[in-house]
Amino acid sequence: MAYGSPDGEEGVEPYYTHIRGGRPPSPEALAELHERYRTIGGSPLTAITQAQARALADRLELPVFAGMKHAPPFIADAAAEARAAGISQLVGLPLAPHYADMSLGAYETSLRHAWDGELVFIRGFHDHPAFIAAVRTVLAEAMTDFAPERVYFTAHSLPARIEAAGDLYRERLLESCRLVAEGAGLRGWELAFQSASHTGEPWLGPDLLESLAHARVKRALVCPIGFVADHLEILYDIDVEAISFAREHGMELRRTASFNARPEFIDALAAVVLDALKSGSQARARA
Repeated sequence: MAYGSPDGEEGVEPYYTHIRGGRPPSPEALAELHERYRTIGGSPLTAITQAQARALADRLELPVFAGMKHAPPFIADAAAEARAAGISQLVGLPLAPHYADMSLGAYETSLRHAWDGELVFIRGFHDHPAFIAAVRTVLAEAMTDFAPERVYFTAHSLPARIEAAGDLYRERLLESCRLVAEGAGLRGWELAFQSASHTGEPWLGPDLLESLAHARVKRALVCPIGFVADHLEILYDIDVEAISFAREHGMELRRTASFNARPEFIDALAAVVLDALKSGSQARARA
């Protein structure tokens, strides 16, 4: 499961209307969104997610169904497809490493509403050794011809009220960062958040642009550890907005490559799924 992406320019308004619970974006916000999607040539997220699903199916030799949270094919469509295929046990795999009730919890709710069979739901994989190894791989590749003075690990910001409610989203992110940094021998690294929405309430920080503005370095690398595929938050928020902002502040900024359907990431997903199935089997045996 993934967030989904609009199908062409005509799909931008219904996509964001769905995200906003049926409330259309304002004309000004819609115009800005259209401009961002035009700048990057459209978001490839749904297509990438489907490619990841096909690659994982080949790797596991099991049927894999792709469902999106806010765009066709929806999570309910994927559940219906699985049911029509005669599936009795389903593994729910949101393609986001770090669990937060507001984000991954919503995937679980959607899937449980659509699926009445046996379900093993994966609540993130932020500390799975195979995921950490995959992040180290893209980090090492990015630094083969680039020596950053600082590495910024980033993830999508969420409203700050989740921490008051006891959500451990930030702690999970920091654990991932520490595990990657320790194995890669990194010293100068920070966690920053990106892509906060303008909702009139505080969101988790520090924001990436704020961190860049206060940095006293000439070369920096962004590793978007909270994302596993190219989409608007990568191709615009980092590749256009953040890199332009850094250039204006006299800094060279690069980022690590997205996983998309890279074999090492598909191998990591396969390990996550197999471990979840094994844990589910053990729990049933104890019961």
